[in-house]
Amino acid sequence: MSKDVKPRVKVPKKAAAGDVITIKTLISHKMETGLRKDKKTGDMIPRKIINAFKAEFNGETVFSAKLEPSISANPYIQFTTKVMESGDFNFTWTDDDGSEYKATKSISIG
Repeated sequence: MSKDVKPRVKVPKKAAAGDVITIKTLISHKMETGLRKDKKTGDMIPRKIINAFKAEFNGETVFSAKLEPSISANPYIQFTTKVMESGDFNFTWTDDDGSEYKATKSISIG
């Protein structure tokens, strides 16, 4: 797992039961196509692309996406979901090499 990868997520801290909320995510990730060569060694640089994203709320998937190789560096994903109860959103980005980057945000209903 790379240390320079940083997930950022915006989730409202509070909402009313039944509200549709907007969630914004951004992950700082330098994508690598696998088509470039290392300038010093001449070896191919392995492909390293975020290929999947999943958002869960209280253990249930509320949004997921399969990302293709043409995805930009630092992918931004925005989606809406309805919340009926307080709980935790868990976000997971998966890299080609199997690395997972995670973030958690809570929301309270009231």
